[in-house]
Amino acid sequence: MEDFQYNGELSVRSSVSTQRNSTRSGISGGSGISIREDLSTRIGDSPLSATRQRARKGMNMTTALIIFICMYVGMLLFSEKRVYFVVAASVAMLLCGILPVEKTLESINWNVIMMIAGTMIIVSLFIESKMPARLADLMLQKVSNACWAIIALSAFSGVVSAFVDNVATVLMVAPVGLAICKKLDVNPVPAIISIAVSSNLQGAATLVGDTTSILLGDYAGMTFTDFIWWKGRPSIFWGVELGAAATVFVLYLIFKKEKAPIERGPVTEVTNKVPSVLMVLVVLLLILASFFTIPYVDRLKNGIICMGLAVIGVIHGCVSRKNTEPLKLVMKELDVETLVMLSGLFIVIASITEAGIIDALSSAFSKIGGGNIFLLYTIIVFASVILSAFIDNIPYVAAMLPVVQGIAVKLGINPVLLYFGLLSGATLGGNITPFGASANVAAIGILKKEGYKVKNSDFFKIGVPLTITAVIIGYLFIWFVWK
Repeated sequence: MEDFQYNGELSVRSSVSTQRNSTRSGISGGSGISIREDLSTRIGDSPLSATRQRARKGMNMTTALIIFICMYVGMLLFSEKRVYFVVAASVAMLLCGILPVEKTLESINWNVIMMIAGTMIIVSLFIESKMPARLADLMLQKVSNACWAIIALSAFSGVVSAFVDNVATVLMVAPVGLAICKKLDVNPVPAIISIAVSSNLQGAATLVGDTTSILLGDYAGMTFTDFIWWKGRPSIFWGVELGAAATVFVLYLIFKKEKAPIERGPVTEVTNKVPSVLMVLVVLLLILASFFTIPYVDRLKNGIICMGLAVIGVIHGCVSRKNTEPLKLVMKELDVETLVMLSGLFIVIASITEAGIIDALSSAFSKIGGGNIFLLYTIIVFASVILSAFIDNIPYVAAMLPVVQGIAVKLGINPVLLYFGLLSGATLGGNITPFGASANVAAIGILKKEGYKVKNSDFFKIGVPLTITAVIIGYLFIWFVWK
């Protein structure tokens, strides 16, 4: 430490000596250039100039904060129009000069955008191939009554959602559950809610399981295998799976009275096996890519893998069917709104970072925790659970990742503990309310379309106990492994 201070002192002295010599040289040469430069430098470093810079920084921070709050309030009040508020906020940040225009494109994380788009395309082809329906049919042949059928479908929904988008998972599995409940004359409302909640439980288990996982993976430089085993320790996958396993017991307590026997039916035929192969290849290639560094495109390699396989799937579908129906299906199912919203969010987050809001929030959290890591971890987990019950977890996680990293830097700790606490809390919290996660909304929409009324109390009876169970187990696992 002494050497560092001494070297710094030498550097300052050298700099001062150089400035003096330069000034003298300017005077003796009859030129006023050096004097003017020296005066300009002194004026630029004057207290008045520093005050103006602080005032400008404060104004930028205030403006950015107002825009950010307006965006969030708009998204909460008009959730169906949230993409418009994000786009408007990103444009406002640029027009106000908070984020330089030349930084716009580089602020968007194209690797994440391509990963999500490619996965969406492959999932739509996978569902159309009827492979998920076949897997569900085969599984139902192994259970004896309605109770275990609902538990099996919920568990199946959870496993699939570790690799497939949660909404897509519900759209695959819920119709099967609905058909079974109708056959057995069982109320489908709690069964479909269980399927939706279970799909949300395991989204954080893998890199491709949820948009928030993809955001964390890219931000923290995590590979597919890092979600399972990272830095010599069990990763978040195990915390998520332990929590999900414990919810099976909770589901049994809820549905143990449903004893109607299951009738064996025909197994759905798969129309195209290629999408299933592509799903497997996504996982294998993402794992393989984690062991290699690819020059020039390494930051985009995961996105390139997902998009490349998606293009192969579409081309194969069009060629094998000799029409453009697969392309039309993909264009219809591709969630362009989410992709645009994410792009806008990246610009907004870059803007509030540029304005200094992220640093300010990091400092505030650090002061609240008082340097107590366990308290900070607890605050992050349970605040994320509560907030994600009412707001979309995608913009929340996108905004909080740099805050969490800032807290870790200020406290000089490994950010992994806080990263995992943020992700687990944000993904599980959506299960508390019917509108806390898109999968919940999709499930309720399916029930309403079939003429069933879903009360908030119906949802709370299943969502709350399953969420509390999964959160507590994941919370304890992550703490004891990563503290």
